[in-house]
Order: sequence, then C-alpha cells, then structure tokens
Amino acid sequence: MTGRVLVGVKRVIDYAVKIRVKPDHSGVVTDGVKHSMNPFCEIAVEEAVKLKEKKLIKEVVAISCGPQQVQETIRTALAMGADRGIHVEVSGKDYENLGPLQVSKILAALAKKEEASLVILGKQAIDDDCNQTGQMTAALLDWPQGTFASEVAVEGDKVKIVREIDGGLETIKVNMPAVVTADLRLNTPRYATLPNIMKAKKKKIANVKPQDLGVDLTSRVEVVRVDEPPQRQAGMKVETVDDLVGKLKEAGRI
Repeated sequence: MTGRVLVGVKRVIDYAVKIRVKPDHSGVVTDGVKHSMNPFCEIAVEEAVKLKEKKLIKEVVAISCGPQQVQETIRTALAMGADRGIHVEVSGKDYENLGPLQVSKILAALAKKEEASLVILGKQAIDDDCNQTGQMTAALLDWPQGTFASEVAVEGDKVKIVREIDGGLETIKVNMPAVVTADLRLNTPRYATLPNIMKAKKKKIANVKPQDLGVDLTSRVEVVRVDEPPQRQAGMKVETVDDLVGKLKEAGRI
C-alpha cells in the first residue's frame, strides 16, 4: 500500500437552491444561501476512499480553496473517509475572481509538495460548469490524465480508466502519477454517518496561503455581466400541418 491521493472538494451553492442574480448583475446571490460540496467532488472523494479501503493507496487528502466556510466542505470529505484536509485560504476579491487556472496552479503545487501518486477531481462544478481544472492541473504537472472516468482501477504503477465519450466508452491505461476526473456514473457517494462526522472533527486541517505555494492568483478573465436566462414562452397546439406552416411563417421562422 503506497501512494497518496489528493482530492479537490469545492463549496458550491446547493443543487436544490434556486439561483438568483444580484440586482447589479455582478454575479449571483450567495449571502444566506445554502452551500454544499459539489456533487462531482463527492464522487471523487468516494472513489479515493474506496481505493484506500482496497489498500491500494495509503492516504486521502481533501483540498479546498476559499474563505473560512470551505472548512465545512473539507469536514464533509473527512467524514466520508478522507484522512486529513488542506484549506488554501483565499478571500475577498481574489476569491471572487478565482477560476480553474488559479485552482489548477494551487493543486499542481500541492501535488508536488505532498508527493501525490494520484489527483482525483470532479469532472466539473455545478456552479460554473467549466470542466477545465483537471485538464489544466495535468498540463501544469506534465502528468497523464483520464477525464470523465466511469471506472477506475489501480494496477501496480498504472491506472486503468474507462472514460465516457460521445461514441460510448473508451478504456485507457496511464502511468502514475496521474490526474483523474470523475463522471456521474463512477460511483454512488456514501452518506457520512454520525460517528464518522464526530471523528472528522478531530482530523487535522492544515491552513496554507497561495503565496506559501508560490502561486499568483491574478486572473485574466473579467465577468462583465450576469443575467438570468430568458423566460420560456408558452407553446401552442395546431390542428394541421398547414396551420403549423402558417404559424412558422407568421413568426418569421420560414
């Protein structure tokens, strides 16, 4: 049993919450809104814990970037079975502008520092849907990557990954260390039990700053404006094809 797995866990607005845009259109309302761990990150944590339970790796480290509140997300990962956490402190304007590239730089720096054998991330976050962090992290580390994984198997110093692609499934085998991103069908995350939630309170969470890792958080992306999607208009029923053609002509569609 050798190797260490780093798992990224992102704090996002809960999937059941109705998103509201701020009156000034600078972003979405987050104050007083329920947050939880990104569902794809939960899948990543579950897969890492399963690898440890199979004695294929020795330690699972949960990492999250953000203000003090992200420690709740890390505690959830610890209650699911992660061994320790790392909180990368980012707040204020830096947190508002934090994007996949900045997070990738942080994860790459921590992967080197922790001498990780594997980095497992969710394929995307449900707030920005970027689907970029895993790919960028692998590029910065110059490690092989297996994205959209629906099956992961560690075989010695290699990882066999079944990927979900447009044409079906693709099976690849990459050398470790590597980066893997979890797809929806990889597993079903466990619920944290009360005893494990209590144990998680005693597990260590280290606090680091991006500067300690030599990471520059300067963003090259500016959000100009955020708007809600337009309201969907009511449809109508027509009796015949001729009626349909007539309505399409009236609407200027044909």
